[in-house]
Amino acid sequence: MIERVKVAVVGVGNNTSALVQGLALYRQSGNLVGIRRPVIDGLGVGDIDVVAAFATSAEKVGRDLTEAIFLPPNNVPRLPCDLPKADVPVTKGLVDASEVPRVAAALAGAEVLLYSAPSGRPETAQAYAEAALTAGVAFINTTADPVARDPRRMERFEAAGLPLIGDDLASQFGTSVVHNALLRLLKERGLTLVSSYQVNMGGTEDFRNLVENPNTKKQSKLNALPDADKVEMAPLGYLPHLRSQKVAHLNIEAQGWGGTVVSLDVKLKVDDPSGAAGVNIDLIRIAASALRNGHGGHPAQATSLLKSPPGTAT
Repeated sequence: MIERVKVAVVGVGNNTSALVQGLALYRQSGNLVGIRRPVIDGLGVGDIDVVAAFATSAEKVGRDLTEAIFLPPNNVPRLPCDLPKADVPVTKGLVDASEVPRVAAALAGAEVLLYSAPSGRPETAQAYAEAALTAGVAFINTTADPVARDPRRMERFEAAGLPLIGDDLASQFGTSVVHNALLRLLKERGLTLVSSYQVNMGGTEDFRNLVENPNTKKQSKLNALPDADKVEMAPLGYLPHLRSQKVAHLNIEAQGWGGTVVSLDVKLKVDDPSGAAGVNIDLIRIAASALRNGHGGHPAQATSLLKSPPGTAT
């Protein structure tokens, strides 16, 4: 029987809540609804245990993980499953790089560190990557902050035989995935793109943070699209009443045969944390498999699941 993957998470927000609840749901139900890859290198969806969690919220630190994931400002819906106590108390996250040794020591027993804190804090993301490197743990950066795009850091992970995955996950069926597919379809059918824009609004704490720190996220979204020089990204909108829902609007203006006008407008509404969990479940298993097989650096099969993999702009 294959050994379960031991995962530590940074950030006890909506994305972690969706992941932890989903792990329990799929173990109990055995169904495959919403699963992209039921098995990756022998690892099933239920073959993951969260063994450590880090957060900076005083209300969450010290609480059991299964309790902390439902505390405000988290607003992801509860899934229909029993959620037994995890016996994983939330540990105080690092504040600056001086705490890397403490966090590295707390990672003992973990194989993968999933960084799922809000985007816009590059120094924090990079410090956690250093903690993972010190502890001999694979690192996944789900945020837009540049971590895996640093060639020197990638070389260090490769030399240590540790996977480094990032940056910025492409949600399971999010705006970037849909926009990318439509722009590629346009090109495949021989149409000429004139202009396009993307508008995103949401009610999670991550959206609130990104409204205040938008720079890395805007570039990462552009990294995910072909013909990005013709695409405009509107500033992100934080609307608390949307809760964990994300609402996106896409517009594409193009020219067909003889310069005739083609215009497309799309509205997308999804549960944003669930879209992240649907990708994180694959990234965790990819990272664990690479680690167990001694493959350091960036696993090629993770690239399509990211907006800004190594080699894209920062």
